[in-house]
Amino acid sequence: MLKALLTDIDGTITDSSRRIHTGSIDTIRSLVDEGIIVVLASGNAPCFMEAISKMIGTQGTFIAENGGVYRIGYTGTLQVTGDQQAPREALAILQAHYRRLGKELELFSPTYRHADLAFARTVPFTEVREILKEFPVQVIDTGYAIHLQSPGVNKGTALVDLAGKLGIAPEEFLAIGDSVNDIQMLKIAGIGITVANAHPETKAVAAYVAEKQYGDGFVEAVKKYSSYFRAR
Repeated sequence: MLKALLTDIDGTITDSSRRIHTGSIDTIRSLVDEGIIVVLASGNAPCFMEAISKMIGTQGTFIAENGGVYRIGYTGTLQVTGDQQAPREALAILQAHYRRLGKELELFSPTYRHADLAFARTVPFTEVREILKEFPVQVIDTGYAIHLQSPGVNKGTALVDLAGKLGIAPEEFLAIGDSVNDIQMLKIAGIGITVANAHPETKAVAAYVAEKQYGDGFVEAVKKYSSYFRAR
């Protein structure tokens, strides 16, 4: 039986324009009303995650910064599992490289991040990865931003930590995502599924791939497994 839902945001409960899919909101709120824990997981910063949790109507538990940060409920203490030192040093290398070329990286909310660093996809991901290939840092392309993260940290490792504190086994989670940064959480969860627009590598590890894309696929997938859920 499943006791909780863990879902990515961008590309999973949004539409193709990154607008929150209203059907996904209705589906999430129905689960919450039935006593099912719903956890949002994203590469976004914690301040964004708190705001969107309130707007959607979850119990406030989230995973942020691609697993580098998580929090239980709205009053819980922010848990930082990543180390920002290596990402900062890697970012300095990148900034120096691109400034020599007359380019400036567009950083996303750097003062509000605790574990990773993110910037706009205005430079090639493959080029960034090549520049940092000897540096001890993960380079992650989520399809919406490029992230620099300390090694060994991902949404899956955060799921394990968070599940333990919730008193729920990782196997009692249904996880839904679309990007490569969702792969580890799909592997660790009891059931990992993707929407139809998911990255091929993400689809390869999924127990089920929805026929529909984006938020429509999310709604489809939750309905398919709704009978597996049992409130705590």
